[in-house]
Amino acid sequence: MDVRRFGPGHRRPDGPPGTTGVSGQLIHRDDHSVVSELAFSRHAMVAPHSNPNTTLFIVISGGGFVQVGGERSRVNHGEAVMWPAGVPHGAYTEGTEMRAIVVELTGGQPGLLEGVARELPHGRQPGTPASGALADRPRLRSDYDSGEGEPW
Repeated sequence: MDVRRFGPGHRRPDGPPGTTGVSGQLIHRDDHSVVSELAFSRHAMVAPHSNPNTTLFIVISGGGFVQVGGERSRVNHGEAVMWPAGVPHGAYTEGTEMRAIVVELTGGQPGLLEGVARELPHGRQPGTPASGALADRPRLRSDYDSGEGEPW
């Protein structure tokens, strides 16, 4: 088992030239992907840049703004943005902090991985939980924490 530590105490200043107020930590790197965590302080910016990898920018806390090409959009925790390979992109915050997990897909073309479908066990119908699977449960209003900005 290989435990990777990230978060406070493990970050270093990170980002392309022109980046301010952003620190990060590499979590994983191999021939197919690079995964890292980025922490944006208030009024921070990853300067617009491009790279050869399709990248997922996954906001895990706080919020801010992202730019892809000439398009800008607000993002909040629980949202992800795809940055296409070769297209200028960036991110910034104004009066809030933001944390994100960044997944760069470095190996091959983006899309689905090839796989092999298996038959369902005898008698099991599509859409029914597998043995030992968690059953769906209805979401209740009390499941949401309005202090976290989760919509009802």
